[in-house]
Amino acid sequence: MFPHEITEAHILPFIPKTKEIDQEKDEGLQSFAKIMAENVSVHCAATNLMRTTEWDFMAVYFDLIDHFCHAFMKFHPPKQNVIPQNLFDIYKDAVKSAYRFQDMMLERTIELIDDDTTIIVMSDHGFESGHKRILKMPKYPAAPALEHRQFGIFVAAGPNIKRNEKVFGLGLIDIAPIILHMFNLPIGKDMDGKVALDIFEKYTKPEYIESWETVEGDFGQHENTEETDQLSDQETMQQLIDLGYIEKLDEKIEIAILKTKCDLKHNLARVYLGKKDYESAKEILLELINDDYPVYQESDIEGKNKENIKQQGIKVGDSMIDIIPYFMDLLSISLAENEFDLSENYLNELRTRDKKFQINTYFAESKILLGKGKISQALTVLNMAKDNKPNSEVWYQIGKIYMQLSSFEAAKDAFKKALDFEIDKAKFHQALAVALLRLGENEDAAEHALTSIELVKYFPEAHYTLGEALEKLGDLKNAKIAFETASSIKPKTHHRAEKAIENIDEKISKPLELKDKTSFKYRKNQIVIVSGLPRSGTSLMMQMLNKGCLEILTDDNRKADDSNPKGYFEYNPVMAIHKDNSWLKLAQNKSVKVVAPLLKFLSPKYRYKVIFMNRNLTEIVKSQQKMLGKDTDALPLRLFESYKKQLSLVETWKNKEPGVELIYIDYKDALNNTKAVVDKVISFIDVSMDAKQMRQCVDKTLYRNKV
Repeated sequence: MFPHEITEAHILPFIPKTKEIDQEKDEGLQSFAKIMAENVSVHCAATNLMRTTEWDFMAVYFDLIDHFCHAFMKFHPPKQNVIPQNLFDIYKDAVKSAYRFQDMMLERTIELIDDDTTIIVMSDHGFESGHKRILKMPKYPAAPALEHRQFGIFVAAGPNIKRNEKVFGLGLIDIAPIILHMFNLPIGKDMDGKVALDIFEKYTKPEYIESWETVEGDFGQHENTEETDQLSDQETMQQLIDLGYIEKLDEKIEIAILKTKCDLKHNLARVYLGKKDYESAKEILLELINDDYPVYQESDIEGKNKENIKQQGIKVGDSMIDIIPYFMDLLSISLAENEFDLSENYLNELRTRDKKFQINTYFAESKILLGKGKISQALTVLNMAKDNKPNSEVWYQIGKIYMQLSSFEAAKDAFKKALDFEIDKAKFHQALAVALLRLGENEDAAEHALTSIELVKYFPEAHYTLGEALEKLGDLKNAKIAFETASSIKPKTHHRAEKAIENIDEKISKPLELKDKTSFKYRKNQIVIVSGLPRSGTSLMMQMLNKGCLEILTDDNRKADDSNPKGYFEYNPVMAIHKDNSWLKLAQNKSVKVVAPLLKFLSPKYRYKVIFMNRNLTEIVKSQQKMLGKDTDALPLRLFESYKKQLSLVETWKNKEPGVELIYIDYKDALNNTKAVVDKVISFIDVSMDAKQMRQCVDKTLYRNKV
């Protein structure tokens, strides 16, 4: 299909108000016709091959959505202030319609495959559709990539593909190894990607060879030929223009060729930069900045290009090759290698070459200042950037400086502001998780670390942070897994993770040590909490406090029964404390029973004296099984692990809460060493109580599930 074959029948579903377009000034329809014709042609060729040939593997590449987004995303709802209303009304449905049409082509493709075929739908990136949309594109190579979002999609279906499950952590370079593995072919050890085994219902261990480059056979690759200059003549350049690889020339052919050669070299340098091969990248970039380039003459600026060149700010004597992007990359490399003096030189060079460039040097300048130990100056620079043009990265960098200053609350606020701008940035969630850890907000820290891992699976720092949070929460088993994952995916030895794993192993092998936290001092309006695991003796302690004349907060809804003949002393609203804890004001200067898992929902507004009943876990589980009418000899192991974790969480909770004091009372001691327990409880609560009545109410005959 060719652009001139596009009719109103093709256009109107995408742009219903086509007749309002002024085609003298607006080239939107020309862009539409070109994109549409190219992608329909690709679809027709692909589906024809699928119908008429025998094939084992088929790959089809569409640029429909990408090109539509580059052309029309600026008009996509919600309307941006600078977009004229008439243009918004004309083009607002174009992007949505492109997705719909791509789905129609996908539907036809799926009709041509059978149930034994695996199909993968993927994109190499996403597209900015919110406040980060670019309305005026910078004038440098690959600038349109600034409109891309970091995350694309990967969706797969087939006979051996899991259903209705998410897969995390895939990158473009993983696709080739995955496909090789699906065909039971080995993966080259020189390939950067990895096989995502978690997408398969059943999988075998991947096999590897050193490299496919050394394997004999025809793999459809280009013949090995001597390297020749492919951009040496006008005919070649025109061919690239016609194919759409290069924009139509506005200048002399030899200048266009030179610019294209420089772009190709620069792209290679950026590939090395992405792989952190800084030496290879530097070699190319230094060659690019040291080349002797031609400069613009008066004759180059006159004529049909005069207006276009003036818009770019080009003057007579300026180099025909813009080397600012090369200096930007050299600046990035020097910062990555902590060469701060060299970074400063590159920064000054950039400012000298482009006075307007200063707005974009805040980050580099702050990193240089940080590298030289000038922390407050770096913060000043970033605050200027924040006031000038706030964005996610500037808040992130501000947060990092606050972390260095141990101002964790300020760091938390900065990272949250970064996330307000960009919610799907893994490094922001990880940084916030660290700040929350330092503030003792361990549950929130674990949540943000997990979110970071969901966004970028192979992120060792996020796994390590998750391990820290889980360890503090008492979940030692999963903390160890997180530390092990951090260690396994970090290219170099992760010394901290290895030490953390050793510490976890020691904690796991060592029984949990439960320590009292108390001042043995009365607190005004204090609330006495009796807590413990279910069936640990909490009802016995409530009965003792009641007999000791401490007022009990109870509604008597749950009546005495065979399991608790002397009563439960429970208060019904406690069960919904996670939704509403406003009733706690009624418990001041009284006692109330709150089971262990609900302690974390106590309001920090009050002072608490927690009497935590401790009992042999086997006895607890046996008693629970009997109460539920289950086999007391078949004890669920998972329950034991869960209760161990719960006890550890209580230790963490009471240590971090300033308004909480806590003593542990062993159930057996309450029965057999009653006087000592009563004396400890009275001393802990520090109010006048009837010790004799407290002792006399203990009934040893109710101790029935013994180990």
